[in-house]
Amino acid sequence: MMRKKLPKLISVFVILILIAGAGCYGYLYLTRTYEVTTVYVDGNSHYSDDEIKDMIMTGRFGHNSLYLSRKYKNKAIEDVPFVETMDVSILSPDTIQIQVYEKALAGYIEYLGRYVYFDKDGIVVEVSGKKTKGIPEVLGVDFDYVVLYEPLPVEDNSLFKNVLNLTQLMEKYEVFAEKVYFKPGGEIILYHEDIDIYLGSDTDLDVKIMNLKPILKNLVGRSGTLRMENYSESNPKAGFEPDSDDPSKNREKEEGDGD
Repeated sequence: MMRKKLPKLISVFVILILIAGAGCYGYLYLTRTYEVTTVYVDGNSHYSDDEIKDMIMTGRFGHNSLYLSRKYKNKAIEDVPFVETMDVSILSPDTIQIQVYEKALAGYIEYLGRYVYFDKDGIVVEVSGKKTKGIPEVLGVDFDYVVLYEPLPVEDNSLFKNVLNLTQLMEKYEVFAEKVYFKPGGEIILYHEDIDIYLGSDTDLDVKIMNLKPILKNLVGRSGTLRMENYSESNPKAGFEPDSDDPSKNREKEEGDGD
């Protein structure tokens, strides 16, 4: 570990020496020419652009593009939840791009009024009072306690890989569900706005999620249950059971009353 970090530390140290020992005019040239005025941030969803900038651009040379590009060259981040690594590249002497590589989170569980985020291995990554958009709440997971950076104490650890597989498929096909329920028998239910989506088992899950977006597009504003338990490539059929208060039912009733 030390051998890998040493060259990077030496490079940063050399840059600091060059800046500090370049003489008055050289110092002014290096500090002013490479003073960052424009920053682009990519890959971040859990933190705002300004929050990422505040994490990176710290210290005496925190606004020097040369220094930042060497200090954050695919650097592993150990003290920032949700972030795996960050990389700073120079687009021009006064412009940098911060590339954020976030941890692959499978979901979160609400526990004692807090949000417990976990990764594909069930490791608790963060316990926060803030709900992060784009990560589904996972229901059907039973445990008695939570320890940060340790696995959630559940009987079946394969559950977390199933959760990650599902969330990755939803991200791939641009489908979002506020909640995911893994029933004891292995059945999966997604909760999307006012529609409960019954996917059944994980058989043909890729095909189900791939075709879910256009189906939901036709159900915008509706409420009810979408049946996709038997949906497959050879049987591309989904049934919709509207709730009693579904808007279309109310419209049908109003139209019937008006006849």
